[in-house]
Amino acid sequence: MAHGRGPGLRLRLTVLCTVLAALVSALLLWLGWLLVGGVVSAVPALPPGTRVRVREAWVPAEVLGRALADAARADVLRTGLLAFPLVVVAAAVVSWLVVGRVLRPLRTVTGTARRLSAESLDERISLVGRHGEVTELADSFDAMLDRLHDAFEMQRRFVANASHELRTPLAVMRTEVDVTLADPEADVPELRRMAEVVRGATYRADALVEGLLLLARTEAGVAGPTVEVDLAELVRPALAAVRAEADERRLRVRLKCVPASTAGDPALLERVVGNLVENAVRHNLEGGWLEVATEVGPDGRALLRVASSGASVPDATVEELFEPFRRGARRAAGSGSGLGLSIVRAVVSAHRGTVVAESVAGGGLAVTVRLPSVR
Repeated sequence: MAHGRGPGLRLRLTVLCTVLAALVSALLLWLGWLLVGGVVSAVPALPPGTRVRVREAWVPAEVLGRALADAARADVLRTGLLAFPLVVVAAAVVSWLVVGRVLRPLRTVTGTARRLSAESLDERISLVGRHGEVTELADSFDAMLDRLHDAFEMQRRFVANASHELRTPLAVMRTEVDVTLADPEADVPELRRMAEVVRGATYRADALVEGLLLLARTEAGVAGPTVEVDLAELVRPALAAVRAEADERRLRVRLKCVPASTAGDPALLERVVGNLVENAVRHNLEGGWLEVATEVGPDGRALLRVASSGASVPDATVEELFEPFRRGARRAAGSGSGLGLSIVRAVVSAHRGTVVAESVAGGGLAVTVRLPSVR
């Protein structure tokens, strides 16, 4: 059920200020009435029993004092009752004008918020001048718009890249099927070749969808149970998974692993180590090297470092490798989903850790992960 709009803030503040002005005026009128009567009745101060001549009559001083006090109070009350509504009306008008001027910057903020949409997030309030809390509100609103704009842009790029990546294996499958069906003399070997190509494309699409789901769950904070995990124990299974490819490239593998325990989701942390080792192998050179190290850093946090040889990576583009669908220079087209480092950063952030990449002298990349340790 929709609720109707109540009185505006300007009207409510005006009413509040007017009521306060009326109460203060009434209080001052009462104090004036009280003080005037007291002062008049006490002047002049004559000895008891003194009689004062008023025209042709002699009147006791006490009676004269009370009469003067009553007359003064009546005059104050009469004048006050005439001035009271004028004061209230003047307070209402002044309050309406002053409150409107004070709320003008706030109306600017409200108008900007109403005009905004996903397509017009470029607009900013940019409130200038000394408006106190309203300026702070406008600056906070502009900062929020900056974050929203970046998030929307990242989402657009992500959706566009995901669509492109999914379209590629689907196009491969459709092309292979169309070509095979168009050949009336296609034999069993040709059909088997087509089936193998389609199977490879489905594997790639499945890996991409799995990576997208994992990235979405991690960024949404959906994780499994938190237990103590030793990063050193995750290294050897990760290397075993890529051992055949490492041997094919004749890579020299060096391990410097000591216990480095952290708390988190074992499956996600295993994915972090696996992605880093897999990237280090696939981006490597023939006959290159690969080094994996775990330790407890000087700051007391668990540290994982994966470094490898490879193509030269400019320092200016290192951070871009953590964006979705960014592939290294030496990765073959169509291998991998381009989500490896994005998943690593999402998982590490979800575990209140940090991940930093830096280029290696002579070519290659070193990625260092720091996670809260278990003491």
